[in-house]
Amino acid sequence: MKSGRRNRVLSAFILLTALAMIVSACGGNNNAGQNGGNQGTNDPQTNTGGNNAPAGSALEQAYNGDFKGTKVTMFGPFTDADEVKFTESIRAFEETTGIDIAYEGSKEFEATISVRVNGGNAPDIADFPQPGLLRGFVKDGKVIDVSTFMSEEHLNRQYNQSWLDMASMPGPSGDVMAGVWARSSVKSLVWYNKPEFEAAGYKVPTTWDELMALTDQIAQDGDPAWSIGIESGAATGWPATDWLEDIMLRTTTPENYDKWVAGELPFTDDIVKNAVKRMSDIWFNDNYVYGGRKAIATTSFGDAVRPLFDNPPKAWLHRQAGFITSFFPEGLSAENYDWFPLPPIDAEYGQPALISGDIYAMFNDRPEVRAVMEFFTTAESLKTWIQSGGVTAPMNDADPAWYPNEQERRMAEFLQTADTIRFDGSDLMPGSVGAGTFWKGMTDYVSGTADLDQAMQQIQTGWK
Repeated sequence: MKSGRRNRVLSAFILLTALAMIVSACGGNNNAGQNGGNQGTNDPQTNTGGNNAPAGSALEQAYNGDFKGTKVTMFGPFTDADEVKFTESIRAFEETTGIDIAYEGSKEFEATISVRVNGGNAPDIADFPQPGLLRGFVKDGKVIDVSTFMSEEHLNRQYNQSWLDMASMPGPSGDVMAGVWARSSVKSLVWYNKPEFEAAGYKVPTTWDELMALTDQIAQDGDPAWSIGIESGAATGWPATDWLEDIMLRTTTPENYDKWVAGELPFTDDIVKNAVKRMSDIWFNDNYVYGGRKAIATTSFGDAVRPLFDNPPKAWLHRQAGFITSFFPEGLSAENYDWFPLPPIDAEYGQPALISGDIYAMFNDRPEVRAVMEFFTTAESLKTWIQSGGVTAPMNDADPAWYPNEQERRMAEFLQTADTIRFDGSDLMPGSVGAGTFWKGMTDYVSGTADLDQAMQQIQTGWK
């Protein structure tokens, strides 16, 4: 499945290593995680990165060889380099269990999966990077409820409660556990040039007031604090939606965020407008933003981080997800940059984390499919991908030593300790809103062609 296969000696080594980990995992801990919060388990046995096969589970049977020679089909959006990383991450499991996970990737996944499911040709498992698309299949009763074969104890051990909340979706007869979370990416990050930041004597803020004071101090020192860009071709505006989602999580309850994402709390509500005003305090102050407000809508999101690394820096702070390191200037090492969480605004709502990620859903119920789904609840299913960089495990049993640098280890820790975790709101909204009026309305607001009320009214029309 991946070009340049390992040689036989290395393959044998991987197989022996995997078998050793299986033996170790069989003695795993069965204590459930905290049910009401987001603190990761402190039990060393559940954080070893082992296979964590629950006793009597389909996964345990798979490791015993009961499903050798079977095939599980999987369909998703991983192509090119991501497909290579995914197939590498499942290789040891396939070799150990004898189950063939036949993965098919497509850049037209969103359109194709609907045709396949509605045409009676659903894959055994599908990877949804946009849970909003999955929600429709769940509502129609076409998705297997994974809680029918995974125990609450196992799910609570593997995931913090926010992840389980986000996987719960309305089915025909009530809520169901629609899938399991795989890789994730943290969005609530503020990046900075570490050596220059420290040399200037600036301190990492831990509250919104401290962040605004730092922003003002940098302006007084003669530089704009922030570099911001939302240009992205047909998707122009999406970075603005991320900012607003992050601020919503810091200025209202998680329940209100969920209502907003579901269309029950309109964009025209004062709760949403107040969040936009918080954002505007930074974005619309020309002393705070590199190039001023007028540059935001025409600056590419990928280029916006570069001024931080000019010599001397032309700006100092950039809020963006972990993937932005791919857009850093060549030649930077992890010693040249760092991040801090976008700070809380209202202490009542603590330190939230906005994320994106993939949820794997099951369409066909067979023992070997159950085993693969249970495998996907373990960090072992992501180990090689984590080691290659750019992926944060949502599971509690990922070994921190797997992460390639301190920044990524801290991202994983941030997810484990966040008071609330919520998915990117625009990805949960219908496409007419999340990839339509939301993008355009925020762009019009930032560029000045619409005032706040006009922009919010424009965005809201996408729900009709």
